[in-house]
Amino acid sequence: MVKLARVTLAAACGLMTIGAVHSQTDSGTYDIIIEHGRIIDGSGNPWYYADVGVSGDRIVRIGNLTAARATTRIDATGLVVSPGFIDPHTHAMRGIFDVPTAESSLLQGVTTLTEGNDGSSPFPIDQHYRDITALGISPNWSVFVGQGTIREQVIGSEDRPATPAELTRMKSMVASAMEQGALGLSTGLFYVPGSFTPTEEIVELSKVAASYRGIYISHMREEAAQLLDSVAETIRIGEEAGIPVQITHHKVIGAGNWGASVDSLRMVDAARERGVDVTIDQYPYTASQTGITALIPQWAQEGGSAALIARIDSPETRPTLKTAIIEKILFDRGGGDPRNVFISRNTWDHSMEGKNLAELAIERGMEPSPTDAAEVVFEIVKGGGATAVYHAIDSDDIDRIMRHPATAIGSDGPLGVFGEGAPHPRQYGTFARVLGHYVRERHVLTLEDAIRKMSSLTAQRLGLRERGLLVQGYYADIAVFDPDEVGDRATFEQPHQYAVGMKYVLVNGQVVVANGRHTGNRPGRILHGPGYTGP
Repeated sequence: MVKLARVTLAAACGLMTIGAVHSQTDSGTYDIIIEHGRIIDGSGNPWYYADVGVSGDRIVRIGNLTAARATTRIDATGLVVSPGFIDPHTHAMRGIFDVPTAESSLLQGVTTLTEGNDGSSPFPIDQHYRDITALGISPNWSVFVGQGTIREQVIGSEDRPATPAELTRMKSMVASAMEQGALGLSTGLFYVPGSFTPTEEIVELSKVAASYRGIYISHMREEAAQLLDSVAETIRIGEEAGIPVQITHHKVIGAGNWGASVDSLRMVDAARERGVDVTIDQYPYTASQTGITALIPQWAQEGGSAALIARIDSPETRPTLKTAIIEKILFDRGGGDPRNVFISRNTWDHSMEGKNLAELAIERGMEPSPTDAAEVVFEIVKGGGATAVYHAIDSDDIDRIMRHPATAIGSDGPLGVFGEGAPHPRQYGTFARVLGHYVRERHVLTLEDAIRKMSSLTAQRLGLRERGLLVQGYYADIAVFDPDEVGDRATFEQPHQYAVGMKYVLVNGQVVVANGRHTGNRPGRILHGPGYTGP
């Protein structure tokens, strides 16, 4: 078997000190040798054959290790060996304390999870990191600090700008979070209270995160009719704050808006050409998932749930709210029909889970119309809320966004608690779906580029040093999978199905998946952001 000596992108960029693959026979001793595999190193470069030697938590040799000794040998004949995948957008707080082994992610090859997205995060960050460390988890873990969380603590859910004193306090909180190891600042400008925040206020907070070399990652204000305005605002924040920005879970919602990704990507390219560091992440599904309040205008949510319920019950505001919900069903997340909105999680009435708004209306003796579906939405909000899946995205936009060189892959999902609710399948299938459906079956991406979008692109974006590439000297976060088998099995109808084809997964040099099954090992670590000042 010929071993191809080559220098990786990481070496060319000065990201490693050990350098190229060794073609000569090695007779050393290692903890683990992964042999006979097809190496895809995460850089986007073409694959090559080599063995991988792991000692402790590091990759210490890539080359011909036929004569070397190892405590454990993994035969990767016919398999791909790649960096473990890094998910830049999760809501894994929902699940990690129930399932610290994180099978739904690790069986896709995901070795690092990030939390604190959409403007909502733990705070303070250091206490959260202590809680995760005490728990002991299988994947690595890192968080953003949420602008919405900070604003809620300082201002509440009021629709007004911050006072100078309040802004000073919020900036101090961002600085504290960055020093405690946050990756950057996240916003959820679609959600209350983020939606009440002027752009200028976000710029000021982003300047603080930028001073600690963090990034700004945003669920933008709108992803439907006002999509391009929202992209322009995100780019403006990056430009004025001097901070790298990421448009997270980029998509186009509502049939009347489909195709707008042509213009949104053109805006990203134009911004990059003039020096604005803007990138994207995306999940590969034609449906989104968020709270049922996505169908309710933000102004009605000011003051919290009690104030919203009062507006629902008020003869003066109820008709206006109902009209707004009908419009959301027809032209926005409802995809034109209440049958497109499925309740995925309802803690106060599990019987709703898996049913759409039309079915729920019929159960209540009403018509399956947008008008009557709005009444069901009122009932759900008053009962305690719910999470819903919204089918309103076009596959052409997904393909177009996915092919863009600045697009990474992220799930936007919680961890799968097996059998709980009727969740979006993305939490079980995102990364495996890209490898199976978009690479092998449809050829939207090459395998090398798909892995780049799942590993080194995100590691570089988040400032995660010595991860995301399969090169000597880096941490041994490694995925070994069958390219002919890997794929998602979770569907919207039957979401609780693990991905298949992932044979071995290592996190920090320890095997957490062997022969397609979780080993029970929990070697995950906290990955601090670039501004971390702790020990």
